[in-house]
Amino acid sequence: MDSIAKLNREIVRCRKCPRLVHYREAVAREKRRAFHDWDYWGKPVPGFGDPRAELLILGLAPAAHGANRTGRMFTGDRSGDFLYRALHRAGFANQARSERRDDGLKLRNAYISATLRCAPPANKPLPAELANCRPYFERELKMTRPQAILALGGIALRAYVRLLKEQGAIQKGSAFPFRHGASYSLGDGLPRLFAAYHPSQQNTFTGRLTEGMFDRVLAEIRRFLKSAGKN
Repeated sequence: MDSIAKLNREIVRCRKCPRLVHYREAVAREKRRAFHDWDYWGKPVPGFGDPRAELLILGLAPAAHGANRTGRMFTGDRSGDFLYRALHRAGFANQARSERRDDGLKLRNAYISATLRCAPPANKPLPAELANCRPYFERELKMTRPQAILALGGIALRAYVRLLKEQGAIQKGSAFPFRHGASYSLGDGLPRLFAAYHPSQQNTFTGRLTEGMFDRVLAEIRRFLKSAGKN
């Protein structure tokens, strides 16, 4: 029987993409000077959180010196600092910081996944690499059965929509353009899709994404879950 634990073990062992295997392992060997004493994870990063969560957060990929170092999504980098502060304020996390896998962080009614499980060079995954990872996400969706999905960035939103089109769950010509704060009803039996800018340094340091902007998206998700009788 399929389970989140079994799936995560498979993800961690994955070597489907030679370019990504080479890059993630090279980063883990060479390290960054600030983390020279760390034993880098250097493997694909599995999902993390409450497996019965009604909110699934879909990111892009592990950061080379973030999750590729710590082994947990959005842990150990500034994107994660921003995200977990916001999730804590919204009640989806028990603490506002996440520095390592064993730091006590627990997600409440939320699960974090990604379109790609390995850190890609220059944060730019290839289409074939995204396709290789897609079955893992598909299995996660079947097991978690979320009521809402928050796509962080356009790549994550398009990856989810593409999966639904391949499954025949939505029409191939359907358009769901990415914009921060967008919210889409995709049809009966499908999670509601929410969109937000990715909390990358490029977005947060320039003010393209502020804490207030992200908080409003999470508040809207909270209202949706409450109105649906789920939270």
